[in-house]
Amino acid sequence: MPKILIVDDHESIREALKISLTKNEGYEIVGETQSAAYALLYCQKLKPDLVLLDVCTEGGASGLTAAKQIHETLPDIKVIVMSAFDEISYLPRAREAGAHAFIYKSRSLAFFTEVVKDVLNGGTYFPEPKKIPMPMGEAPLTEREMEILRLLCKHMTNKEIGAELFISENTVKYHKANMLAKTGFENSVDLAFYMITNGWINPLY
Repeated sequence: MPKILIVDDHESIREALKISLTKNEGYEIVGETQSAAYALLYCQKLKPDLVLLDVCTEGGASGLTAAKQIHETLPDIKVIVMSAFDEISYLPRAREAGAHAFIYKSRSLAFFTEVVKDVLNGGTYFPEPKKIPMPMGEAPLTEREMEILRLLCKHMTNKEIGAELFISENTVKYHKANMLAKTGFENSVDLAFYMITNGWINPLY
């Protein structure tokens, strides 16, 4: 019987997932926690076959960080990252962290169950990346530009962004200029404000 760990700070979500996975599929829920900060510890102790891991959890702990820790420390454990937000960077970052699937919480419990079954059988699931509706520009941003934009939304300087991504400040400036040309914004502050206020980038996670 596959064993599952649930990491989510909403009790109603945890309860719904438990009922769906135990009653419909017979899976065993071996543990649950509200904070991704304890996800690796729970995995080491409980040895689940799969972890359902929310991005934004109690205390500001990131499920994306936990997914990477689990992948690097216990690579045999399957990880499904989930989020209730349309944040544009969560999906590619979950894939990069080693997750086996990414699900938006707007999907049905039946869909969650199907993805869990597929991942346990060796499959993966990543939906099509969401496209940001720009008010002026049309061209999509590259993965590198999205990385820089996410760090820009965290109020990091060109120097700090360069150090984080191991690129020069001039390269950061080059990518920022490209982003402004593509999106039609006059400066990077306006672009970052648009991303944050519209929920496309969450600087806290």
